[in-house]
Amino acid sequence: MSEQQVPKPAKDPMKSFRGVLAGTLIMEAITVALALPVVAKLGGGIDSAKGWAVIAIAVALVVCCGLLKYSWVVPVVLALQLGLIAFFFVLPAVAIIGLLFLAILVWLLWLRREVAKRMAAGTLPSQQPTTGS
Repeated sequence: MSEQQVPKPAKDPMKSFRGVLAGTLIMEAITVALALPVVAKLGGGIDSAKGWAVIAIAVALVVCCGLLKYSWVVPVVLALQLGLIAFFFVLPAVAIIGLLFLAILVWLLWLRREVAKRMAAGTLPSQQPTTGS
């Protein structure tokens, strides 16, 4: 008795998740870059170590958008979130950005896991047999 194979969906839903994650990372990079005036006013200026760290994180988020096809990028993105949260004692406003986007990323990763489970079980709508009328 042969095992029944689960049909592949017509469109790969994981490509959609990469697009959503890329869009989220771009929005986060913009938000982090918009925090630079706060760093300039409260954090010792943009040319301080705090300013350069915020700029580096914003640039790293944009770079990660282009590398989302690799599996090692998601832990890097989560590490960048922890880098933002580490600003809690020196610049709480930047840390709040990190906490908000960490919550969004955790939710997106949970959604991706659920879709992967449903895809493996063959229960996605695009995996269902079509009925001709």
